[in-house]
Amino acid sequence: MAKFLVLGGAGYIGSHMVNYLLQKEHDVVVFDNLSTGHPKALLSEHFELVDVLDLGGLHWAFQKHGPFDCVIHFCARSLVGESVQDPALYYQNNVMGTLNLLNVMRKTGHSKLIFSSTAAIFGEPMQKRINEAHVCAPINPYGRSKLMVEMVLKDFTKAYGIDSVCLRYFNAAGADPSGKIGEKHEPETHLIPNILKSARAPNESALKVFGNDYDTPDGSCVRDYIHVNDLADAHFRAFQFLHENAGAYCFNLGIGRGFSVLEVIRAAEKVTGKRIDYEFALRRVGDPASLVADPSLALNYLGWQPQYTRLEDIIQTAWDFMQADDDRGAS
Repeated sequence: MAKFLVLGGAGYIGSHMVNYLLQKEHDVVVFDNLSTGHPKALLSEHFELVDVLDLGGLHWAFQKHGPFDCVIHFCARSLVGESVQDPALYYQNNVMGTLNLLNVMRKTGHSKLIFSSTAAIFGEPMQKRINEAHVCAPINPYGRSKLMVEMVLKDFTKAYGIDSVCLRYFNAAGADPSGKIGEKHEPETHLIPNILKSARAPNESALKVFGNDYDTPDGSCVRDYIHVNDLADAHFRAFQFLHENAGAYCFNLGIGRGFSVLEVIRAAEKVTGKRIDYEFALRRVGDPASLVADPSLALNYLGWQPQYTRLEDIIQTAWDFMQADDDRGAS
């Protein structure tokens, strides 16, 4: 049994990570400032309300709850549009916050970090499926902030011996099949939950599809959707990998297949049995036309294999959570 620190463990992906680790009977401590996380998503008994920008508070919390076998870092601002409008928030939270974390890890003798990165570091794709050798040229501050952290981690490995794995998600989606935790942002910006909200409340305003003139088969953006529990499994395998391999590593996480916005809408209609009205709107600033992973390295080096490869199955888990959450609210 190992002891993990999950920063951002009350958030969407973080709560699924905590759930995964607890099911494997590991000890889990959660740090979160609850700015976007939910108290109801806190699954560990061990929780500290702390912000990565509070260096003193972070150091105190490490001393109180540590030592940890591994630190898993999900604390980040992650909205592309917001990053364009207010980049200072992104460089402060994502870069400075991670620097604070790394410096506390140095001072407290922690040397294993799994970092939540993103496909946004690549920018406009130059090939159909993006592998780790693809040029990194992010087109928005969110992607640039994550790329900066990846560069910092490489330097910290060389200088201080902090080993790390950066996991570059493509599009996280779905929910735990239990229906107890899932995706619940305010405001919600992700496609699948917004589509399902439209299915649930068809009389409200039509779903907005941002752009119908991209260089894709149907003109709408194409993305690689990966189930959140498959992401959690990849993080655990990255922890196991670091035990055998010192250094700084990066792996792309996706199923290796892309779906357009319109394909996702049609799949959601099959799952829900409801018609989904939509209308086209202008492109959003900073959105590439297509982002599809080549996850070969993760498959080969981490022994990772995504279990959810059908879009309908991913959407079904999100739909089940949304309905269960409605029932909990009604009661």
